[in-house]
Amino acid sequence: MLNRFLPRDAFASYNDFLVNFQIRIPDRFNFAVDVIDAWAREQPDKPALVWCNDAGDERRFSFGDISRLSARAAALLAKQGIGRGDVVLLLLKRRWQFWVLAPALMRLGAAFIPATIQLTRKDLVYRCEAATVSAVVTITEQGIAGELEAALPECASVRKVFYVATEPRAAALELPFTPPAGWLDLNRLLADTPEADAEPYLREQIKGGSGGDTMLLYFTSGTTGMPKMVLHDFNHPLGHIITAHYWQQLTDEGLHISVADTGWAKCGWGKIYGQWICGVANFVYDMDRFDPMKLLEKISAYRVTSFCAPPTIYRFLIHEDIRQFDLSSLRIALTAGEPLNPEVFNRFRDATGLEIREGFGQTEGAVLCANYPWFPARPGSIGKPSPLYNIDIIDEDGESCPPGTEGRIVIRGLDRGLPPGLFHGYYRDEEATRKVWHDGLYETGDVAWRDEDGYYWFVGRSDDVIKCSGYRIGPFEVESALQSHRAVLECAVTAAPDPMRGQVVKATVVLARGWQPSPELVRELQEHVKHTTAPYKYPRIIEFADALPKTISGKIRRVEIRARDEQDQR
Repeated sequence: MLNRFLPRDAFASYNDFLVNFQIRIPDRFNFAVDVIDAWAREQPDKPALVWCNDAGDERRFSFGDISRLSARAAALLAKQGIGRGDVVLLLLKRRWQFWVLAPALMRLGAAFIPATIQLTRKDLVYRCEAATVSAVVTITEQGIAGELEAALPECASVRKVFYVATEPRAAALELPFTPPAGWLDLNRLLADTPEADAEPYLREQIKGGSGGDTMLLYFTSGTTGMPKMVLHDFNHPLGHIITAHYWQQLTDEGLHISVADTGWAKCGWGKIYGQWICGVANFVYDMDRFDPMKLLEKISAYRVTSFCAPPTIYRFLIHEDIRQFDLSSLRIALTAGEPLNPEVFNRFRDATGLEIREGFGQTEGAVLCANYPWFPARPGSIGKPSPLYNIDIIDEDGESCPPGTEGRIVIRGLDRGLPPGLFHGYYRDEEATRKVWHDGLYETGDVAWRDEDGYYWFVGRSDDVIKCSGYRIGPFEVESALQSHRAVLECAVTAAPDPMRGQVVKATVVLARGWQPSPELVRELQEHVKHTTAPYKYPRIIEFADALPKTISGKIRRVEIRARDEQDQR
């Protein structure tokens, strides 16, 4: 399948890759038609999706299955009045129906919003109003279904609500939920839709949306403010060829898992677009709640071959006895979402023999930097730039920074055209778009530096960099130093107000099992940081917490810690 989109897919070196990589973008590209249906024609029985949950339910789908089911889903949605220009909110957690409905909506030309089931009534009202949502598809777990029911009276644009019933074994374990009058049973509608109704949507010339049309809206994590709507077009999946084939090193064989809810952009990165272009089967573990032991059991039992997870997951895994599980099927481990602490890299490698290959990017695009196979990974580095994007680090005057100097990560050359994978801007927010797109640049909002060998090193979000007594201190380096102490499960480093220095370094620490807060431990952690990194970077304040404040996508909300500290100073 890659040959359809790439003049060549093998390169002799990173420099060869950087200079000569190209993507051929077909006219009117539509992922459902040009990837899923193409695989279904060539290899209809090829595995596409293996799904399971904690109750013992399991479903397996081939590309032929996904092609036919998504065409039937398109037909039933069209009968319910959903079509080109509509926006559909998907609250599906990790249910297998997401991998049917997403391509179904592509066939219709309707945009979709993947969203997490952790949203509250207020969140749902905000999203439905901001995007003028026409329809919602939800699972029947009481939490999110109840929040949606409460939100709907304030969501004037929503015309239809569909619900996805839980699989049989899991349903027996849930609290009963009775869908309100007017909600439609999507599983039943799908089962009742004749195959003949699907035929028009399987014809290659029928594409509801394509190319530069709006395919996808993501709401950002909201680490510094209200979530913005990131607009991606139908060409967006092609950018994830870099993500899947070159960073994750996936081929058309194997079983791949990316640990992510469908409501995260990480699902698009790791569980559908690039993976299905490569032809690998996606393994989806629909877990009730995260349990590191259960996750390891599933990877072992299903013989998963490639594993990608955010650093938070790895931090929990290394505190378990990984060696008791047979992970011999795993050939590569990857991470993205937040920077990876070197201590986590080292301990996971010691337990499994696998070096975690980090990638870096945003909801706004595909992978921007990564540790590609042509060079060794350096613990703590986000790797080197993708050939899709002309990435640079610039100073306050807009000039490129020399090696070793911190600056802002930008993408240059956008006045010459939009590369595949990168967003079109913030939907319905021209002011926010202008702030990050100007003078042919995209400002990522992240700070980094590069070394003499071209490796990039993440410092932090621009708003997270700490200015203390004339020094600029990136939170990631201090967090990495703390993370190398066995007492620390996870931590967040922020600037705390100080009358003398302006700001001082503060660490909010979640302790590992068996450790208790104490003044002695505070001093021990401070000394540990002084001996691990530059002494001036040590946290003058250490606060212990049961958990860190996080966004609904799992990213640490340092802004919330800073705001609380500022409030305490008043």
